[in-house]
Amino acid sequence: MKLIDFHTHIYPDNIAEKATKSIEDFYSMKAEHIGTADELLRASKEAGVSLNVILPVAVKPSGVVHINDFAARVQEEHKNFLSFGTVHAAMENIEDEICRVEKQGLHGIKIHPDTQLFNIDDERMFPVYSYMEGKMPLIVHSGDPRYSFSHPERLRNVMKKFPRLICIAAHFGGWSMSDEGLKYLKDMENCYVDISSTFYDMPLSRGEELISLFGEDRVLFASDFPLGSPLIEKENLMKLKISDTVREKIAFKNAERLLGITL
Repeated sequence: MKLIDFHTHIYPDNIAEKATKSIEDFYSMKAEHIGTADELLRASKEAGVSLNVILPVAVKPSGVVHINDFAARVQEEHKNFLSFGTVHAAMENIEDEICRVEKQGLHGIKIHPDTQLFNIDDERMFPVYSYMEGKMPLIVHSGDPRYSFSHPERLRNVMKKFPRLICIAAHFGGWSMSDEGLKYLKDMENCYVDISSTFYDMPLSRGEELISLFGEDRVLFASDFPLGSPLIEKENLMKLKISDTVREKIAFKNAERLLGITL
């Protein structure tokens, strides 16, 4: 079975260990890997992953251009990497950067409001969302009981205002708050969810329930590398009590349709 890992993070080799440590500190969790390109290639080969979707995040506005350049470069260097870009609500010339992201051949935008310290529905992001409608998907870290920046209701607000915007709400729509993700995003037809960073504290039976409630056509396989492990998430996917048809949709078919590709 083919696998597309829709949620991975890598960093330049010289800062990868420090960047991974900052993730561990932010979540008070131990990362399964160090976030280098070589380590992702090794881990994805072990798990049988065919394609990794790289999701960069710029914690500060000043880092956006450099980080997008890195994302474009690793996509060009590695045939099984497909990169998104990022923006920051506080940056200058945000509309110019979203145009540049498209010209670089990046495939969407990733934001992590809890580390970037702005709300999903911040009006400064509206020009970006407007530009993206009908062109490229938005993937959002969704949910964290410690903050309100990424609350699923804020993503719902955005999707109501920009109804043609395709969104992926990471972590079953609500990290550590799946009930809230389901409440606010279940009926948003253009909203996908991924399974990353969920099963470490959620029984597989809850995952089966969420797949049924969101719908089998809206769920994506994802590991959250380097915090998570592609192999462990593959094992979780294989343990789920779902049909082989549904498993294939989650593993790669939904991602292929969303990205407009065929492996």
